[in-house]
Amino acid sequence: MESVGDYVVSSTIGRAERRVIFASSLGTMFEWYDFYLVGSLAVYISNAFFSGANPAAAFIFTLLSFAAGFVVRPIGALLFGRIGDMIGRKYTFLVTILIMGISTFIIGLIPNYSEIGILSPTLFVALRGLQGLAVGGEYGGAVTYLAEHAPDSQRGAWTACIQATAIIAIVITLLVIVGVRSVMGEAAFRVWGWRLPFLGSIILLAISVWIRLRLYESPVFKRMKAAGHVSKAPLSEAFGRWENGRLVLLATAVTAGQAVVGYTGEIYTLFFLTKTLKVEQMTANLMVAAALLVSVPIFVLSGALSDRIGRRPLILGGCLVAALTFFPLFKALTHYVNPVLEAAQQHSPITLIANPAECSFQFNPIGTVKFISSCDIAKNALTSMGLNYKNVAAQPGAIAQIEIGSNAIASYDGHSPDAHIQSVRFNQAYAAALSRAGYPTMAADDQINFPMAILILVVLMLYVTMTYGPIGAMLVEMFPTRLRYTSMSLPINIGNGWFGGLLPATAFAIVAARGNIYAGLWYPVVVAAGAFLLGAIFLNETKNHRITGGD
Repeated sequence: MESVGDYVVSSTIGRAERRVIFASSLGTMFEWYDFYLVGSLAVYISNAFFSGANPAAAFIFTLLSFAAGFVVRPIGALLFGRIGDMIGRKYTFLVTILIMGISTFIIGLIPNYSEIGILSPTLFVALRGLQGLAVGGEYGGAVTYLAEHAPDSQRGAWTACIQATAIIAIVITLLVIVGVRSVMGEAAFRVWGWRLPFLGSIILLAISVWIRLRLYESPVFKRMKAAGHVSKAPLSEAFGRWENGRLVLLATAVTAGQAVVGYTGEIYTLFFLTKTLKVEQMTANLMVAAALLVSVPIFVLSGALSDRIGRRPLILGGCLVAALTFFPLFKALTHYVNPVLEAAQQHSPITLIANPAECSFQFNPIGTVKFISSCDIAKNALTSMGLNYKNVAAQPGAIAQIEIGSNAIASYDGHSPDAHIQSVRFNQAYAAALSRAGYPTMAADDQINFPMAILILVVLMLYVTMTYGPIGAMLVEMFPTRLRYTSMSLPINIGNGWFGGLLPATAFAIVAARGNIYAGLWYPVVVAAGAFLLGAIFLNETKNHRITGGD
C-alpha cells in the first residue's frame, strides 16, 4: 500500500475506492441516459422537430441528429484531453458533466417545428453538438481517473465498472420511458410527455455534481505533477510524434470495431425491433432492457477475465464472432419476433419496378424539396414501413409500380393535377395489397417467442461485453501518463463517435437504398472484421503494463 497526497492506493476496495468507481461512472451513466433517450424517442423527436420533411427522411435525419453529438466528440477529446493532461483529471470531467446535463435538460424545452419552424431542429442539433463536445472529454477522463486509482492486477475489472454502469443507465432510461408512458397514456406521451425524461435528468445532474465535488485528484497525476513531468504541449506530443501517433491510429481502428459491435447490440436492435419488425415500443423497450440487465455483471466479469488472459483475445474475439454471426442472428430475431412478417416476405415478396433515373436518395431534412416522381412515391411508401423489397429497372418513362406477391399497385406522378386524388387511391390499394399478402401492421405479442428473442438479444450483448468490457483498461495501458488523457480520448471518440454513433443512420440509409432489411448490417460487419484483422496483425497485449507517474 502507498500513500499519495490525500489518497491511499490499496488492493483492497474500501469506501473511498467505491466512491471513486461510482463517481467515475456517473458521467458515462449520464452520457448513455441522454443518448439512449434520443435513440429510444427518435420517432417522437422526429414528429416534434423535423415535421417539415417526409416521414422516411425525417426519421433518418433524426438519427443523423442523434449521431451529430458523436461526430463532434473528437473535438471535445482534443479540447478536454489537453486540459486534463495539463491541469488534472478531476476538474476537467466536472466541467464535462455540467455541459452534458444542462444540454439534456434544455432539449426537453425546445418548441416544436410547428411553433418556431427551422429553429426547432437547429436548436436540437446544436445541443446535441454541445453534448458531444462534453462527452468527448468525459469518457477518457473517467477511465483515466479510475484506472490510475486501480491496482495493476484489477485494472480491467475496475474500468469495466464504467461500462456496466452505462448499461444500468440504459435500463434506467428504458424504465423511465415505459413508466412515463404508462402513467400518461400514449396520446399525451406522443404530444408532450416524451419531454419529461429529458427534464427529469436535472436530478441525475445534481447528484453527479455533488459526488464529483467530493473527489480527490488522481494519485498518479499528483505523482507526475510533483515530479515535474506534466506535458506542456500534450497535443503535439501525442500526435506529432510517430511512436505515439502510431498507437493512436491502432487504438482508433480497434475501438471502431468495439463501437460497431456495441452500438449494434445496444442501439440498433431497438430500432430494428420497432421500425422493421413492428414491435410495440413499450414491448421492445422491455425486451431490450431484460437483455441489458443480464449483461451488467458480465461486463465486470469480462474486465476481470481480461486481467487474467489479456485484453487482446477478448476484444478481437468479440469483433470476429460478431462479424460472423450478425446476419444469422438478426434473421433469427425476425423469425422469433414477427413470424407473420417472415412468412409474408417468403410467400409474397415485394418488388419495386421503376426507372432508376427517377429514383432519388430521399434526404431533405427541412422539407424544401418534394420527392414526387412515381419511383420516389413508391419507395417512400416502402421504406416508411420498413419493408423488404427488390429493385427491378423499368423502361424510361414508365410509371413505377409495386408488386406484392401477385398483386401490382401502380404509383403515380406527383406532378399531375389530380395527384391528391391519386395519392388516396394509391395508399388504399397499397394497404389492401399488403393486407391480402399477410403483411402485419404490428407484431402481435402472442406471436412473439419472448424467451428465444431475449436469448438472441443476450447473445448480441455478450459480444458487447467481450469488446467493451476490457477496452478502457487497454487504452489506458497503451499510452504514457503525461499524454494518456489526450491520447486515449481521441481514438475512443472517433471509434465510438464516428463509427458507432453513425451506425443507426448509416444502416437505415443502406436499408432504404437497397430495399433489404438486413443490408444495413454490412456496415458493422465490415468494420468489425477490419478491426479484427488490424488488431491481429499489429496489436500487442497490454495487461502487464504498469501505470506510473514518471512516464
